[in-house]
Amino acid sequence: MSRTPDCIIIGGGLIGMLTARELLRGGLSVQLLERGETGRESSWAGGGILSPLYPWRYPDAVSVLARASQRVYPALVDALCEEGGGDAEWTQSGLLMAACEDIDAARAWAARFEVNLQVLAADEVTGCAPELGEQVSGSGEAVFLPEVAQVRNPRLVQALRASLLALGADIRQDCEVVAILNEAGRATAVQTKQGERFAAGHIVIAGGAWSANLLAPLGLTLPVSPVRGQMLLFRTEPGTVKRILLYKDRYVIPRRDGRVLVGSTLEHVGFDKQITAIAREELVASALEIVPALAHFPVEKHWAGLRPGSPDGTPFIGRHPEISNLYVNAGHYRNGVVLGPASAALLAATLLGLPPEVAPAAYLPARCVNSG
Repeated sequence: MSRTPDCIIIGGGLIGMLTARELLRGGLSVQLLERGETGRESSWAGGGILSPLYPWRYPDAVSVLARASQRVYPALVDALCEEGGGDAEWTQSGLLMAACEDIDAARAWAARFEVNLQVLAADEVTGCAPELGEQVSGSGEAVFLPEVAQVRNPRLVQALRASLLALGADIRQDCEVVAILNEAGRATAVQTKQGERFAAGHIVIAGGAWSANLLAPLGLTLPVSPVRGQMLLFRTEPGTVKRILLYKDRYVIPRRDGRVLVGSTLEHVGFDKQITAIAREELVASALEIVPALAHFPVEKHWAGLRPGSPDGTPFIGRHPEISNLYVNAGHYRNGVVLGPASAALLAATLLGLPPEVAPAAYLPARCVNSG
């Protein structure tokens, strides 16, 4: 009979797997329960940009986590590769945001967080990104963050799964948790849809868009809900697009092999992951406006994912205020990839009783305690 694990993590996306890795490296045994396949929800569906879009428009708490994660990503990707997970393709592409109107706010943010930010006049933009369409490149001042990188997020989650298995994690897929049992201020076990019960010393909810459903009966109304995002993938020649490009909330991301991602829609349609013809048309139009050369290449794939939307993009990370061994790491909205490593490190430090590198107050789930 296998022994009871030190920790159960509910959710096998990027956040859950990064958290599991931190706890395993901290000496705990970990069982990870995933309702479907590990890493196949929001973690797989996004673009892998290692920066929030227009980061100065988020609360500073988001940038604190982003900066902490950006510092460790190259070493993390190297470590996962060495552990047998393959290369997640960390690539410093730079992020060019065309036609920015809030330049002063961008400069102030960059000064606060010591970010290398360049403001480009309209006549300088083409030199930075010659692939841009003339209307976009000439549409006003642009902000360029040359140090922003990306990862190939499907490969990142595959590498993480391999790492967890190598570290001894017990990963169970198609194992949907429907309830958390608790007694006298402690979580005692989780109940699965299949009728099984699993106990552990600690439980972490990292279920992405599904996290709120588990927490509602436990005194927390977590304002996390699904937000559908549809994406396209063009198959191009390498070098067609060199920078990560952002214009009017639509982005273009070049991969090393020539594939180019275009995204994304923001749709409040519940847990519906269907793709739509209207979104495809809109994304193609945006893609050709940003990079006209994409008109010469086929759309290889069209898909959708469900982001764990939160009110201002600040995730919920920490201990349940009334259940001593229950923790939350959820609500990262559009920024789960860039916030993931620092979020996992903060959760692990809280659970293990270690000094956190990031001040935890801004992320505490206690701000969602149910009233009445």
